[in-house]
Amino acid sequence: MKRNSLIILCTSIIVFSQTIVAELSHNIQFRGGLQNARIQFEQKKTGRIAFIGGSITQMNGYRPMVSQWLKKRFPETKFEFINAGISSTCSHTGAFRLNDHILSKGQIDLLFIEFAVNDDQDARHSRQNCILGMEGIIRQTKMKQPECDLVVTHFVNPNMLKQIQSGKTPQSIEAHEKVLKHYNISSIFLAREVADQIKAGSLTWTKYGGTHPKPAGNTIAKELIADLLNHTWTKPLPNKAKKNIRPIPKNPIHSASFFNGRFLSPDLTEYGNAWKWHVPNWKTIPGGFRNTFAGMKLLCSDQSNNEVTFEFVGRAIGAFVLAGPDAGIVEVSIDNQPFKSIDLYHNYSRGLHYPRTVMFATNLAHKSHSVRLRLAKPKDTNSKRRAARILQFTVN
Repeated sequence: MKRNSLIILCTSIIVFSQTIVAELSHNIQFRGGLQNARIQFEQKKTGRIAFIGGSITQMNGYRPMVSQWLKKRFPETKFEFINAGISSTCSHTGAFRLNDHILSKGQIDLLFIEFAVNDDQDARHSRQNCILGMEGIIRQTKMKQPECDLVVTHFVNPNMLKQIQSGKTPQSIEAHEKVLKHYNISSIFLAREVADQIKAGSLTWTKYGGTHPKPAGNTIAKELIADLLNHTWTKPLPNKAKKNIRPIPKNPIHSASFFNGRFLSPDLTEYGNAWKWHVPNWKTIPGGFRNTFAGMKLLCSDQSNNEVTFEFVGRAIGAFVLAGPDAGIVEVSIDNQPFKSIDLYHNYSRGLHYPRTVMFATNLAHKSHSVRLRLAKPKDTNSKRRAARILQFTVN
């Protein structure tokens, strides 16, 4: 009789647990973890939260809403919030700037990531390139700060919405989800939630706010994140609860992913007189300029008769640049191999000094390499596209 009662009790617990899980929206993918942040917030009464992404993160949108929710959820906790959103940037740039902009600031307790839209519409990445960037961010974070909890939110643009409404998963989201499943990272499928609510008649694309959501759209994102965290943090925390380091997979999905991504300052390179490491006088240079980069030094040139040379250790090399209306073509030689042409110009460069990462090589042997870089001579002598402005070199 006691054995039967025990079986019934265990069965009831299992059913009850499954019921709790089922209460989560199908657009919330809970994959475990997230307790380390709670332990920090409740026991230590401090918390460092970081957000990385593009303009959706940088803007006054879901980020401050989630920040306010956390402060209300833990009123006795002193929080520090890091806004590492940079408009137009993709997951590649995110992987290379992750250490400088976030991980070097101290122990990060909770990291929110958003790159689905920019990997789609700005970078127009292939599936593999989406993986290289997102895995670079996830694996690098877990390698350097294994106690850090992470949540990834998939936002949406009109083209991605149409794909979801036709029964397809946008490529950037599918690729990112492959990474998140591999590392057991929870995610918010906001893009599908928007499609679901539009289908149900409770939301319109206009009300949501478009690619850069209005308050109504950002509120949906915040509430889904709150549902995920509340679900995870429902039960009281044991008094002696300790943080848990979850092992990361031995092998990455792709060996070339940017999990060793980092910046290399142009100031550490050798360059000829035609190049200048300085703060450009942006008022005299045609094209829109964002204050995000005000006061920053860049390695600049508009002449094709000088080289930049340097060495690095790794398997990938590129550059984080501001590519405006006058962005030209650079020629790069690695280990004295023939020069390869890399066009810095982007579709959005016509009216803006557009921030982007361009990769020169991504699958080299992991060893020391030498690099020679120069501006190509324009084929058209009247061409205005003859400049390069490099914020950082990107190394993996």
